[in-house]
Amino acid sequence: MGNIVPDSETTCLCGSKIEYSLCCEQFHKKLKSPSTAEALMGSRFTAYAKQNEAYLLETWDTGKRPKTIDFSNEEAVWTKLNIIKTKKGTEKDSKGIVEFKAYYSLENEAYVMNEISRFIKVAGQWLYYEGLVKSVSKVNQQVGQGKNAPCSCGSGKKFKRCCGK
Repeated sequence: MGNIVPDSETTCLCGSKIEYSLCCEQFHKKLKSPSTAEALMGSRFTAYAKQNEAYLLETWDTGKRPKTIDFSNEEAVWTKLNIIKTKKGTEKDSKGIVEFKAYYSLENEAYVMNEISRFIKVAGQWLYYEGLVKSVSKVNQQVGQGKNAPCSCGSGKKFKRCCGK
């Protein structure tokens, strides 16, 4: 038997291309801890998409985190994460920066949010410190680009199966 590529229902949203149960679920269930700022970023994105308030609060620096996260008015469907670049944030570092693009759909429109997030390591655990949203915009289709054309986000998928959902 060869490697089985998981379908979009079980693939982790963090962008790893492996099953959620073998990826971020390990962090969400406290079986493992993210060893890098980038791994924490991916696990937090997936937790946000799954509305896992407990994990988000646990991995947020205590001096910056809110008391609760209210998902009751959340209408966006978060679809994928694309890490743009990281600065530090390795196992040996105590601070790190991750720039990413988070894709979501809202009212049948595809959007992308570009953010720079800062992370710190406290007692050996990576924590989200703060973030700065650089931009939020609709995912633009090029003139003449149809739903069967490759998605402009660079995923390699057809637009209709990616940001056009």
